[in-house]
Amino acid sequence: MINDKTKIINNIEGYPYDEAIELARREVEDALSSSPLIIRGYTKHLIASRGKFIRAMSVIMCAEDKAGLIHPNAIKIAAAIEILHLATLVHDDVIDNADIRRGETTLQKKYGKKTAVICGDYLLCVALNLATSIPNKQDYLELDMPDYMGKVCLGELNQHINNGNLNLSIYQYLKIISGKTAALFEASFFAGAIFSRVCETEAKRYRRLGSHIGMIFQLIDDCIDFETTVEVANKPVQSDYEQGVITLPLIHTFHEMVDFKDKAASSGVTRKEINDAVSKSDGLGFTRLLVQKYYNKSMRIINELDILENKKAKLIAVLNQASRLS
Repeated sequence: MINDKTKIINNIEGYPYDEAIELARREVEDALSSSPLIIRGYTKHLIASRGKFIRAMSVIMCAEDKAGLIHPNAIKIAAAIEILHLATLVHDDVIDNADIRRGETTLQKKYGKKTAVICGDYLLCVALNLATSIPNKQDYLELDMPDYMGKVCLGELNQHINNGNLNLSIYQYLKIISGKTAALFEASFFAGAIFSRVCETEAKRYRRLGSHIGMIFQLIDDCIDFETTVEVANKPVQSDYEQGVITLPLIHTFHEMVDFKDKAASSGVTRKEINDAVSKSDGLGFTRLLVQKYYNKSMRIINELDILENKKAKLIAVLNQASRLS
């Protein structure tokens, strides 16, 4: 855990970027491996399925100040957001009955759904505990973690309520993913901005940037479900529709091919028929056009930010990663 190891560099308290990333990773691992004995075996299992750490990295890169340093409190918040994300994945795997996640057996597959749900709940508590463990919390009241957690939950619930809704509109779908996926990215970028002590106008830019990048991540993920294999994705693919989840490529297809939607509603359609229809209507192309719009908006925001070139490069890198351009 971060304690008295804070560096003082040029009279500024903080850590260089690479060291801050490593400390955030250690915070996450310490929180999971030092859990109470009754749950430790389950949380240690989750350590093996390491993700890309993108949300935590986003907090830290946005928190980097003009001296290239990251405040220790930002590291704790980065770890908290990463654990919160992990909790949502554990719950998602229960809902989706998923067998693998990040190439590893899911908690629900190995230990059962009830255990997985309780572990996910525990992780939410760990995330909140980490977030509230920072000193001088009153300085960071703008970052309302419970509010963001609520947005994620409401987004997931909205998706569940609309399972199998063949009449789901593009607007409704974007509203769903703005909560279930984009909200945590928004929280990550906004948290980093707060810790870097930027002005209110600049902080709002970071917030919008995080939301746009989160939307890109989900829309690209929608395309991946049609385009790749389990081995490449390290998670179930070709399964969204089978789980009742109607994503943007298929929403566009239903809009363009009403007869196909009517068939899906009356007698059902096979995965091959879905893939063929999405290809015929260019549902993936339509989705990527929307990705490009969010990408262009993100680049405009990045160019408006008052930041050094190395920080700008980091932000562009995570944007490109979301868009699968790097």
